[in-house]
Amino acid sequence: MRISTSWGQQQAVDSMLDRQYQMSQTQLSLGNGKAIQTPADNPAAAARAVDTNSASAQNDQYTRNIQSATTRLSVEEQSLSSAGDILDRIRSLTLEGMNGTQTDESRQSIATELRQTLQQLVALGNTKDGQGEYIFAGNRTTTQPFTIDGLSVNYGGDQGQRMVAAAAGLQVATGDNGADVFMSIRGGNGTFVTSAGATNTGTAVVGATSVTDASAWDGGSYSITFTSATDYEIRDVNDPTNTVLSTGTYTGDTGTIAFKGVQLNLTGNPATGDTFAVGPSSSQDVFSSVAGIINAFEAPGGGAAMNNQINAQLQNLDQAATSFLDTRTKIGARMNTLDQQTQIGADVKLQYADTLSSLQDLDYASAISKFTQQQSALDAAQQSYVKMQNLSLFNYLK
Repeated sequence: MRISTSWGQQQAVDSMLDRQYQMSQTQLSLGNGKAIQTPADNPAAAARAVDTNSASAQNDQYTRNIQSATTRLSVEEQSLSSAGDILDRIRSLTLEGMNGTQTDESRQSIATELRQTLQQLVALGNTKDGQGEYIFAGNRTTTQPFTIDGLSVNYGGDQGQRMVAAAAGLQVATGDNGADVFMSIRGGNGTFVTSAGATNTGTAVVGATSVTDASAWDGGSYSITFTSATDYEIRDVNDPTNTVLSTGTYTGDTGTIAFKGVQLNLTGNPATGDTFAVGPSSSQDVFSSVAGIINAFEAPGGGAAMNNQINAQLQNLDQAATSFLDTRTKIGARMNTLDQQTQIGADVKLQYADTLSSLQDLDYASAISKFTQQQSALDAAQQSYVKMQNLSLFNYLK
């Protein structure tokens, strides 16, 4: 077969160009440390690398979500801690104002300070996070949740709860709405509430109350009427026949009244005709409880009427403090979950990095050996090309 000179030379040039390209690819790998320069180099490994990169990016997003949620929950927890401190201050001022040595003027001074603490409590309810969003507004994070007019506080948020994805299938709440934390607090002792009749003339004051037998309490509404300074009758308010359910005797300056599985501790001396009401607990906001104390201190006279009103509000404050503490407990549980998930995410990130390294990173020892072989092959191709150029008839005739 006849082989032309031009064909032989072209074959030699193509061989050199192929080897130069192979060397350049190996040199590029040595420069950037990547075993795969294009998907064509290793389609299977390239596809796995794309999937792993996508999963790693999603894991990074979960980590950012966790960091944001942790910050927001920390702000909420601190706000509720401060709110609890304010309730402690309100209780201290209230007990101070109930002292028998206080006058109308001194109680007015205490009421003035209580108005300031009420403003502080509202300000905490309007706490913002680092992004300028309201913590206790539910899903309406750009709307100020609490507005105050005199002693009246209104809630402008909603009852939603923002969630964040901390992992695949794991949603964690990043806050609590103000309706649940500040506005929907069980009154009294959480089971029932008491109140003194507005026309009472005696000095009897309701103190601590408790449930002695939960199975016996039916959640009804009852009235306690003193038929004398020592005797009382109990009736069901909703009974159209107004039948007396039970009677009892109040023993002296202190004593207890028990019925239907509940118990009331009284101090002072009731007068004939004095009444006390017992009914199921309903929701009351913490701001109204503080306002009730302020109103009681600002009203002149003091006495049993004031003490009965304030004792009822102190029970409501205790329920509010419990609500704050329960919410902080929930926040702590969420933050623990986020902390654990942060560690899991960090471990997963390392696994993804190892997988990507095995797919993409270059084996330098093998690559250097390969580069040396390619360089030797190129040198041989170049030398053979030089010799091929001398294989012509004219050179032979010389």
